[in-house]
Parts: sequence; C-alpha cells; structure tokens
Amino acid sequence: MKGLVCKVCKFISINGTAPDKCPVCGAPQSAFEEKEDAIKLPKDKNNLSDLEKKHIPVINLVKKCGLIPEGCEDVHVKMGEIQHPMQPEHYILHIDFYIDKEFISRIALTPDKLNPAGALHLKANKGRLSVIELCNLHGAWIKETDL
Repeated sequence: MKGLVCKVCKFISINGTAPDKCPVCGAPQSAFEEKEDAIKLPKDKNNLSDLEKKHIPVINLVKKCGLIPEGCEDVHVKMGEIQHPMQPEHYILHIDFYIDKEFISRIALTPDKLNPAGALHLKANKGRLSVIELCNLHGAWIKETDL
C-alpha cells in the first residue's frame, strides 16, 4: 500500500499528502518520500500466513470506558493474532493511530520490558480507525475498522 514516509521517524501519511511538518517529529515536508510499498497488506485476508498473523494489528473496541465514563471509547490493540516477539533483535517500534486517515497518536515501544500492545481513550465515536504498526524487520502493517 502506498504512503508518504517521514525519513526521520518513519511516520506514514496515509491521506495522500505530505504534511507541512511531520506530526510526530516535526521534520519538514521535504523529509517525506512516497513509497509504493510503505505498508504491507496480507496476500489473502481469508488465509493469513504465520508472518501476517504476527504483524497485522488486532483491534478491540470497548464502547464503555472504565476510566472516563462519559464520551469515551477505548481502543485496545495488540500486534498479531499470534503475539509478536519483543526482543532486541526483533520487535515493534511503534503503533500509530489514525481516524479517517488523519494521524491522532503514536505509542512508542521498546523491547524486553513492554508487550506489543497499546490502548487509547477516544472522544470520537464515529469514523474509520486505522492502526499501523512498524516492525524493525518486517516493516509496517495496517488494520482498519469502523468506530
């Protein structure tokens, strides 16, 4: 899948345009390069390989938040139907979240002390949620769902 990738922090713009400055690291628009294969997609979404099962995010929407009772929807994400390793030589660097193709947040991960998962508390309760994870060995993978 095509995307515009920040050469500094690996943020991927999925709305078809490079921002004036990167929303993650502040790099200028000139730091973005278009890549045809910026995001990997499964070859057959009905028959995933083990590699795909470790990299495609699994999204769980929780309609009732336990922390903020009114106007909050939780998004829980883990990396893979088969849990992705978090070792110094193979791990998830970050998880980026988008609503309607616009970036909203990044969760940075480090190996050894963290699991390949994250959560957000959204004010939004409609739109298309996209989650992109970046593996240090196998690149970026996406999963999308409607809120």
